[in-house]
Order: sequence, then structure tokens, then C-alpha cells
Amino acid sequence: MISEDDNLWNNKEKAQSVFKEKRKLENLLNNYNSLKEEYEDLVNFYEIFKSENDNNLKQELNNLLKSVIKLSRQLEISTLLSGEADSNDCFLEINAGAGGTESQDWAQMLSRMYTRWLDNKNFKKSIMDINNGDEAGVKSITIKVEGENAFGLLKSESGVHRLVRISPFDAQKRRHTSFSSVWVYPIVSSDIEIEIDNKDLRIDTYRASGAGGQHVNKTDSAIRISHKPSGIVVQCQNQRSQHQNKASAFKMLKSRLYELELRKIEEKRNKNIEAKKEIGWGHQIRSYVMQPYRLVKDLRTGKEKSDIDKVLDGDLDDFIFSFLSSNNN
Repeated sequence: MISEDDNLWNNKEKAQSVFKEKRKLENLLNNYNSLKEEYEDLVNFYEIFKSENDNNLKQELNNLLKSVIKLSRQLEISTLLSGEADSNDCFLEINAGAGGTESQDWAQMLSRMYTRWLDNKNFKKSIMDINNGDEAGVKSITIKVEGENAFGLLKSESGVHRLVRISPFDAQKRRHTSFSSVWVYPIVSSDIEIEIDNKDLRIDTYRASGAGGQHVNKTDSAIRISHKPSGIVVQCQNQRSQHQNKASAFKMLKSRLYELELRKIEEKRNKNIEAKKEIGWGHQIRSYVMQPYRLVKDLRTGKEKSDIDKVLDGDLDDFIFSFLSSNNN
């Protein structure tokens, strides 16, 4: 057995990776067995229903059918997540576009939406960096996400998200359009080498800007690293120690560079994942319209949902599934 291999424990990170893969395969097998059992129950129930035509049986049949569809979708998604980094943990970065308070409030709404989705999936989350808005919302936020297939599921969310609503900050109650960008990049495992030349880096320290109280650093312990060749900038302020923040920021930078290389490979294979563009008109992947009608539409797949409140509460699975399906056809 794997756990009986003494040599495995000599490398803690490798051991964790092996057991992570083991749990993933066990979950797949359990889901398959559950689907098989429920499908057999569904067939048997249907035969009974045909002979008795009982309304109570009809309700049970409908519930069982929904369960079978849900399980089959979970298994199908698992088969679609076969990319090099799909099983990795990831960083989720949200940036407000131009528009001041409006876009900063929208960025915070997106942060809440993804937090709800992560909670529903029982994923572990931790805020690595946050830059609060001047009046409301956030200018930017970076969240570390840990869970099975975290990157594979969330990669579909990378792009510009557009909101149309009656502004709560406009005394004249006019309709406003706001933009925020979401970028997702996989956390690099230790067995992947990412070369970074120190001369290509600019490292700055600054004081953390949290919500106040004991969690705000009183010294310049927050770290910002700029990678000059790529233009990538990462920040970390969630640790009290400057050394810890620097280590975390380097890990984030490696992840960003790794994602950049993955994107280049995908583009060469004609599975085009767009590079970052201006956060504004013409570049959005999804629109969330609250006025004059209510609709969320993914512009890549055509998937639509009219219950925008439910979507903003984290109901994203249909959009994620549609994206994964369309990119594997």
C-alpha cells in the first residue's frame, strides 16, 4: 500500500501530492458507484411507477432523477478536467476597472459571489492581499483557494465581468455600467521549476491596509514584487512577518508565470484563452444585467440565467459546466 512505503514520507510535499491524487481517485470511484446504484434504483422505480401510477411514487421518481442528473454532471466535469494544472490549488484575483466607487463595489460583489461558491464546495480560502476602495468596495483582492480541481473549475472565470444596474451611489438613480476583472492562476507544485532572474525583479515594501484593529500591521511588512519582463505585479500582506509575505509573494509570482506559459501552450493548440486586455467595453466574458431587465449571460457559451440574485449568491455551476463542455468539444 502507498501508506506502507517508508520512502514516501522522506518527501513531505510528494507524500501530500500522492495522497491528494489518491483522494481524487477514491472520490471518482465513489461517485461512479453511487451513480450506478441510483441509476438502477431509478430504472426499478420507473417500472413500479408504470404499473401503479401513484403520485407519491412520481415525486420520489422526480427526486431520484434529479439526483442521478447531478451525479452524472459531477462525473462528466471530472472527465473534462484533464489539463496539466487542473487539479492544482489556485489564486483568484479580482481587480476593479475604471469607474471609481461603482467598479470597486462591483469587485466586492464578485468577491462575495466567489466566496459563497467556495463555501458551497467546501474549499479552503484565505485572503492573501486586499486593497480597500476609497469609499466602498475593494480596488483589488487576491484569494488563495485550496480544494480538489480548484484551478480546473475556476479557470473558466478568468476575464472581464460587466454589471449593469441602477447605482446605489447615484442620487439621481441613473443606470451605470461597471467592469471588474477576474484572473485565476494555478499554484505551482514544488516539482515544477520556474526560473526567475533577480535582476528582473523590483521588490517594494509597504504598510498593510486591512480593515483596522489588531490585524493591521504597524510596520512596512507587506510586499509587492514586480516582474519587469512580463509586467506581472503581485502583492501579499496577510502575514505579520515581511519574510513570510515575501515567500508567499514569490509563490504567487511563480504561479502567474506558470499560468502565462500554460496559456501560450493552449493558444498554440488553438484552445484560445485570451490574454488580459483593457477592463472595459468589448472585452467582457459575462454580463450581469439588473436594469432594465434581469439576466446573467456568458458571452462565450451563450449560457443564460434570469435569477441574478441566485448567481450572485454563488450559483455558478451551470456557467462553469457550459464553459468546460464547450472547450472540450
